[in-house]
Amino acid sequence: MLSTVRVLALPVLAMTLIVVASNVLVQHPIPWFGLEDYLTWGALTYPVSFLVTDLTNRRYGVGTARRLVVVGFVIAVVLSIALATPRIALASGTAFLVGQLLDVTVFNRLRRDVWWHAPLAGSLVGSALDTALFFSIAFAGIPAMSGLVNFAGFQVPLWTSLAMADFGVKVTIALLALIPYGALLNVVLPVESLRRPAAAR
Repeated sequence: MLSTVRVLALPVLAMTLIVVASNVLVQHPIPWFGLEDYLTWGALTYPVSFLVTDLTNRRYGVGTARRLVVVGFVIAVVLSIALATPRIALASGTAFLVGQLLDVTVFNRLRRDVWWHAPLAGSLVGSALDTALFFSIAFAGIPAMSGLVNFAGFQVPLWTSLAMADFGVKVTIALLALIPYGALLNVVLPVESLRRPAAAR
């Protein structure tokens, strides 16, 4: 039990900081270059959570990664209720739990493929579901978020425009996150590879 707590301490801290910051920042559109109808500051921070999950999954395996998601979910929701609105906390918690668990599952299925398949596929699939759940639960039906704006030549509700732009950012960050993930491959070794020398002796 103590070893599990030690293993999860740093990933849980990182996940909590990312999710709580994102829940606050998602309420503030980026005001420059006409981006206020398309992006919030939270779009730039939240996708990093998938990198944390994927590195934990690679190092400690699918079971520990799922525990990280559950613990991070509980802590983040509790703190988000204090720092954001209850509706955003509910949306964040639901989207986080479902999206991250899907990421963990996809990553685990592909972990023995080419090194970049698992983190990229897991992040993209998890991000798509996360985005759909979060924005629909958090903002659908709210008058201030439902005014029509132009998106790629179509008139869509503001929250839908934010969701689509948010997903575009997540795709971009998922691709960029392959750089630190790839750089850490020889540092964050899978737990089974660390056990082999001991087993051989």
